[in-house]
Amino acid sequence: MLGLSDLLSLIISAFIILPVVVFLRESGYLLVSAIFGVENPRITIGSGPRIKKLGIFDIRKHYHMYSWFSFDSIKRESKLAYICIYAGPILINIVIALTINEMLANGIIEGQRTFWERFIFYAFYYVLFDIVPMITMNGKPNNGMIIYEMIRYGKRVDFNEEPFLPSTTEVEEGYQELMKEIKEIKKERKQ
Repeated sequence: MLGLSDLLSLIISAFIILPVVVFLRESGYLLVSAIFGVENPRITIGSGPRIKKLGIFDIRKHYHMYSWFSFDSIKRESKLAYICIYAGPILINIVIALTINEMLANGIIEGQRTFWERFIFYAFYYVLFDIVPMITMNGKPNNGMIIYEMIRYGKRVDFNEEPFLPSTTEVEEGYQELMKEIKEIKKERKQ
């Protein structure tokens, strides 16, 4: 039976743990890509209208699950660079989950044990769906598929013309166009 404590746990998972895990996952791209010298990096959290843009962070109005990393160019472009960049989110979630698990096992963070166990669960949840090679519902490869194709074929073989990671400049231009269209629609509705 679903009780009040279960509802509270669901709310904590959906609005605290998941956004943090998603943010850490996207940060994995950023940390690894910095090694290869990406230009104009951006982490976009959420979708829809922009709430705030803080440096490289673009925070959107709607739920955090749809988040992404983008950049304009990479200085040290190579097969290894792309493999490492796409492995970044997987590695950061594994490292953080194992670190928290080790701290729990050694009694370093005994308080809020259930919270930390859920955090570990969601971190590995994202690792599982990132590491197993597959094509996602939108027809694009996940990180595991990209890594697999880069190792096996040395290139992308999914026939999708869009770049693996979007260009920050193109994302911003698309966002500005969308916001302009929305304003025009709202204006027409008022008339």
